[in-house]
Amino acid sequence: MSSSSKQDGSALDQNSAPPLSEVIAVSLKVGILSFGGPAAQISVMHKEFVENRKWLSEDRFLHALNYCMLLPGPEAQQLATYCGWLCARTIGGLIAGLLFILPGAFAMAVVSFVYAAYGDTDVIISVFYGVKAGVLAIVLQALLKIGRKALKSRLAWTICGLSFVALFLFSIPFPLVIIAAAVSGLIFGTPPGSIPAEEGARSESTSLRSTLRTVVVGLLIWMAPPMMAALVLAPDNVLLEVAEFFSVLAVVSFGGAYALLSYMAQVAVETKAWLSAGEMLDGLGLAETTPGPLILVTQFVGFLGGWRDPGAFSPLTGGLLAAAMTTWVTFAPSFLFVLAGAPWMERLRGNRVLANALSAITAAVAGTILNLAVWFAINVLFTDTSTVRFGALEVIWPDLATIDPVLAGIAVLAIAMVFVGGRGMASVLAVTASLGFLARNFLG
Repeated sequence: MSSSSKQDGSALDQNSAPPLSEVIAVSLKVGILSFGGPAAQISVMHKEFVENRKWLSEDRFLHALNYCMLLPGPEAQQLATYCGWLCARTIGGLIAGLLFILPGAFAMAVVSFVYAAYGDTDVIISVFYGVKAGVLAIVLQALLKIGRKALKSRLAWTICGLSFVALFLFSIPFPLVIIAAAVSGLIFGTPPGSIPAEEGARSESTSLRSTLRTVVVGLLIWMAPPMMAALVLAPDNVLLEVAEFFSVLAVVSFGGAYALLSYMAQVAVETKAWLSAGEMLDGLGLAETTPGPLILVTQFVGFLGGWRDPGAFSPLTGGLLAAAMTTWVTFAPSFLFVLAGAPWMERLRGNRVLANALSAITAAVAGTILNLAVWFAINVLFTDTSTVRFGALEVIWPDLATIDPVLAGIAVLAIAMVFVGGRGMASVLAVTASLGFLARNFLG
């Protein structure tokens, strides 16, 4: 391995740092090839930064990945930013993070327009009819992956179960569930003294002044577009609503897109009425089939909100502005977390109290994904649903007589492809889209 690979976990030396032009080329390649969700995206980054270029050692790459998994927001985009920071500090982190996002953001803008403008045509409806079944299988796969990683103790199982109950039976907001989980981890987690310190942990040279400067500049950049919209537009404009909602979502989105979708649906579908539950599923299917992090589904939500309530703008302009605002406030915090926290990474990893809280949050994420799976299944497989209320309980319940047998069959096939056949997301969605199209046009 080259001299740039540091087994002790330190960053690249200035003399061994790769040329910025190569960082740009590799980052763009990673962004274009970032299909298939976080696991596939992380694999692409590992191949480029560790295997092919040998810019990072295996230990350094995993060290960065562990840190990014602890942060709210899209871990793959944060990892791309972190890898860029290791190679070329702040400018490298900004380049790698932006180029990871931009190909997918452009693709989502295009497909969001096509969906909004022509989504009521038979062809579009037929294709997305089957895609929803494929998405169900992928959500179940995510649930099992998170569960295997997170649920390794009685406390974790308890937090997972209580999180599901809080969300599904009582409709408690997702941020409150996350806060309660973190507090539980702090109170009932393993005592710090009984956990051995990690061997080989060492701190990067840090400066409190530099970190504070990064935080201040990052906050100003993050808030600049919302503040500009507040000064120029009416206070009830959809751009301001989008900025406020997705800014909050960005800092509580532990566990990635799957974990936050139930909370996002709760607000975007039921409170804001930007789109329907079925359209939310369509957006998730679109995000699955385009490059970039899955959390770009938020851009689809923002686009539809701006398209349907454009204010003084045309629907297309309103949709694009809302989509851009959504993407900006969703990803700006991730850059801030990485660029401010990277120099302190080793110190954070050695904090066992923090580790207890974050382990509890991961367990809560498993419960939120279970809630998402149930919510999706009810809304996709059944035509009619109702909300049952009994005291503090508030449960969505399907009319069992309205189940769609064709879609249920496609969902079973998708589950078999994922769990028995081991097929990837692209092939599962391609097959379910084709079957949905055939079923809608030749069986119905």
